[in-house]
Amino acid sequence: MRIIPAIDIIEGKCVRLSKGDYDTKKIYNENPLEVAKEFEAHGIEYLHLVDLDGAKSKHIVNHKVLEKIASNTNLKIDFGGGLKTDEDLRIAFESGANQITGGSIAVKDRETFISWINKYSPEKIILGADAKDEMVAVSGWMEESQEELVPFIQGYQKEGIRGVICTDISKDGMLEGPSFELYRKILEECGPKLLLIASGGISTYDELPKLAELGCEGAIIGKAIYENRISLKQLEKFILDI
Repeated sequence: MRIIPAIDIIEGKCVRLSKGDYDTKKIYNENPLEVAKEFEAHGIEYLHLVDLDGAKSKHIVNHKVLEKIASNTNLKIDFGGGLKTDEDLRIAFESGANQITGGSIAVKDRETFISWINKYSPEKIILGADAKDEMVAVSGWMEESQEELVPFIQGYQKEGIRGVICTDISKDGMLEGPSFELYRKILEECGPKLLLIASGGISTYDELPKLAELGCEGAIIGKAIYENRISLKQLEKFILDI
């Protein structure tokens, strides 16, 4: 299972929110590149970079941060937050993203999202399926959609999607543990071809082997790192032991 630390960006700074609420913003570092370099120094190869300004304003905003991290580290970056147009995608890939995550766009503009899968390949495009009570949430989680989570994922599997990041919003940033039951259900109903990346709520090192055992392909870890609940040393050990 891949270990994927998260850097969330507001105004060029590394922040965390609780349950996606912008009013709960806490700044952890003014310099995201510093954070990314520290991850890399501990054997981490992947990064989940989220443009929270972009998610709110519905177009890419913090691509300069992406460019800076991509050109100064070897981290493989998946980038998301507010990607809505072909131009946003072009900027993200040109700025050094290895993959992009589409969330709101996959709900609101299915046609565009499917065209991205076809143009860039399913290896480059990840579905961001963020859920509240098993309904898909959009626009930086400020809205709920009418889409049920599992059928929504299955619909995109038919279009070639393999990688899915699923965040249970009720868990995100709460440090109370991830949604094991939800992930079990998704993996059972969507089949073994799905590359499911767990996100939200991870709070202790012991949860990582459990997610791996369930069959998750990756785990995104945010606040647990910043609040020192999980050390980078522990993550380094987990990566070496795989």
